[in-house]
Amino acid sequence: MNAPFQARAGLRDPFQAFVCDDATADMLRPVAVEHGWSPEKVNKGGLRNAVQSLSVSASPNILFVDLSESADPLNDINALAEVCEPGTIVIASGQVNDVRLYRDLVASGIHDYLLKPFTVDHLRDTFAHAQTILSGPRGEAQVDKPHIMAAVMGVRGGVGASTIATSLAWLLGEKAHRSTALLDLDIHFGTGALALDLEPGRGLTDAIENPSRIDGLFIERAMVRANERLSVLSAEAPIHQPLITDGTAFFQLQEEMRNAFESTVLDLPRHMLIQYPHMVHDAHVAVVVSELTLAATRDTIRILAWLKSNAPQTKVIVVANGVPSGGALEISRKDFEQSIERPVDIVIPHDGKLAAQAAKLGKPMAEVATGKMAAPFSTLANMVLSHATEEGASGSAGSSSEGVAAGAKSLVDNLKSMLNKPKAKAA
Repeated sequence: MNAPFQARAGLRDPFQAFVCDDATADMLRPVAVEHGWSPEKVNKGGLRNAVQSLSVSASPNILFVDLSESADPLNDINALAEVCEPGTIVIASGQVNDVRLYRDLVASGIHDYLLKPFTVDHLRDTFAHAQTILSGPRGEAQVDKPHIMAAVMGVRGGVGASTIATSLAWLLGEKAHRSTALLDLDIHFGTGALALDLEPGRGLTDAIENPSRIDGLFIERAMVRANERLSVLSAEAPIHQPLITDGTAFFQLQEEMRNAFESTVLDLPRHMLIQYPHMVHDAHVAVVVSELTLAATRDTIRILAWLKSNAPQTKVIVVANGVPSGGALEISRKDFEQSIERPVDIVIPHDGKLAAQAAKLGKPMAEVATGKMAAPFSTLANMVLSHATEEGASGSAGSSSEGVAAGAKSLVDNLKSMLNKPKAKAA
């Protein structure tokens, strides 16, 4: 039902409405005429009639539904989604003044919710915005902006990979003006939706349990919208409920997101490299997030070696995150780079105040950061875009992890050498 998934817009009626009362119908008809739509497309019957009618006919480009007589608006909207084709922009109205309901309805895929009584100007503004989305250069954008996919993985738990993935997805949407999907694959403890102050919904768990349901319409309904350009698919599955999958659902989700969005950011837990190595095969860029510690150094070497062997076409960006500004480093940057046998691409300093502020506001760190703290996030987004779009990337992708295999062989010697050194100072 969301605009980013519009399809076959030219083959359907431009507008239909299903309302519960004469006053709403009388307000809608002249506004419809102003937009060149037939006033006869304003029908009585509300949401129930809409579901019945659209189950046997094509969905319009813009659909107005009245929820005033609905006892359970959210479930009824989900029933409507079952009969709506992808690309239909749904505008709902109702009498329930509840911000939680509004957020749930928007998260389920509707474009807007107008609280009664609303004015003619409210209608005009909402329809104008819907038409702007419909007439947007989506097809041209796909040519000008080929899809890019970035996989963000932490070499150890707690290094901040999810924080970076959320910020990267936000930047690709807000600054690069790309429709972007954030796929958080930590099924039980993911924080993608939480970091954006959203409820994750059941979309990801439903996909894993029923891979055959995954298609464009499923993606449209399951994705939770953070803003006009960023949508999230995350989960908080019960910790007593193991989710067993052969990885088919993940592959299908990647395929559908590639068709529906201009960018995809995968928040990829490191253990998934073992179970589902194909997850990285289609990624243009792998963002490897580490910290300057002995254990993280060991695991960075191992993960870079894995990428070299299993995804040589994927560009690699190494991020050292949460680096203290003082001299209290377990491993110096110089020793870290010597051990992994390649330079660190981006260093993100530790800033506890910024992290706390972002968490309180329910915003990604890249949105809250200013000045020097904003620069590393912008650099990361620019690197992802340039790596993903440069010509011949598949031929040169392995160069970014050159020498990693040798680094893995000498891992024990490197670590022993570090342990025998006096405490390193900040690089």
